Parts: sequence; structure tokens; C-alpha cells
Amino acid sequence: MSKKTRICIPIMEKDSKLLEKSALKAIDVGADILELRIDFLKNPDPHTMQRLIYDLDYPIIATNRMQNEGGFFIGSEVERTDILIKAAKYAEFIDIELQTQSKYRKPVINKANSTIISFHDFKKTPPLKDLLKIVDESKKIGDIAKFAVMPHTLKDTLTVLEVLTNVEDTIGIAMGDMGRYTRIIAPVFGSPITYASLDNASAPGQLDVESTKNILNQIL
Repeated sequence: MSKKTRICIPIMEKDSKLLEKSALKAIDVGADILELRIDFLKNPDPHTMQRLIYDLDYPIIATNRMQNEGGFFIGSEVERTDILIKAAKYAEFIDIELQTQSKYRKPVINKANSTIISFHDFKKTPPLKDLLKIVDESKKIGDIAKFAVMPHTLKDTLTVLEVLTNVEDTIGIAMGDMGRYTRIIAPVFGSPITYASLDNASAPGQLDVESTKNILNQIL
């Protein structure tokens, strides 16, 4: 595992006070970095999020996931990205989707300290050449590329790992039970971040943080 690889716990709560409570719990159990899923909040307020990130004073990935990629935000793109712009001041990373229109994505990237440009496909695993193209496009506009795809065969999971052998600064995940092992193996291939759950998984196949830590300590 690369020394740069960090275990990230996504925090998904409907209330900002519960979000803060879960974030503190995640820090306590040893998360290296937190992903705040802003889109999961009932009424996300830009200034409340900014203050929360500042008060936590911990490495944060701020994400306001669009519905097309598994998110829950129901406002406009202007509202969705404005929250990310406000969060960018104190977050270590802003995670924004590659498919976000450039006119909304660019102002977020310009304000961010660092960026993760993400791509999610909950139905399939695109062919190797398509995933490599997605990663290339993502890295041209951001600091780290991230893709999470749904495998239907073992070969699909190996495709994810093959991508990671060809690129750097890329998070690659095969979701679901079949792809569960990639969350542990990806760090061996240089993935800078791997995701684990606190109580409830934020994506199919996600392991809890304790299991993730134990396995990584045993194999690496």
C-alpha cells in the first residue's frame, strides 16, 4: 500500500448535528479523511457546511453528489455547485462529477484546494479503453481521478485493477459483493484513497472501517 493511501469514511446524515456527531465518531475510530455527503442532508445550507468543516478541523472531502450518479440533491445545478464553492475554502478536496457541465464545474474547481473528479456507473463496468479515457479526461481538469463501476463478472473487477496499473493518482472501485475485494487491493496498485463505512455503507460492497484496517494491516 502506498504511504499516501488513506482510509476515507463517508458521512451520510440527514441532519447537520447528526452529521457532525458521526464525523467525530469516524475520526475517533481512525479515519484518515472524511467524505461529507452534503447531498444526503435534508436542507443543506452553504454557510452551515462551511462552518462545520472549519470546526471539524480534519481532512475533508466535500461532496454534493448529483442524482444521476447516485446522489440525493434535489436543487438546481447552481445551488448544488454553490454549496461546493462555499465548502471549498476549508475542505482538503472537493469531489465533483466529470459529467457536471463545465460552466458549473469550472468555478468549483477554481475555488477548491484540491479536486477529485469522479465518475460512477451503477449498472455496468465500461470497457478498459473507455475507463482509461474517463480517467484521462478527469485528470486533465482535476488532481485525482475517481471511478466506481458495477461489475457483472470477475473480468470486470480485473479491468478496474488493470486501469490502476496504467495510471497514477486514481481511485478505482468495483462495487457490489463481487467487487468488494478491489477496495482492499486497490491500495496495492497505488490508489491514494480507499473508502470504508462507519455504520452504513454509502456504496454497494463497502467494508466497515475496522475490517478494512485489519485486512490492510495483514496483507501490506
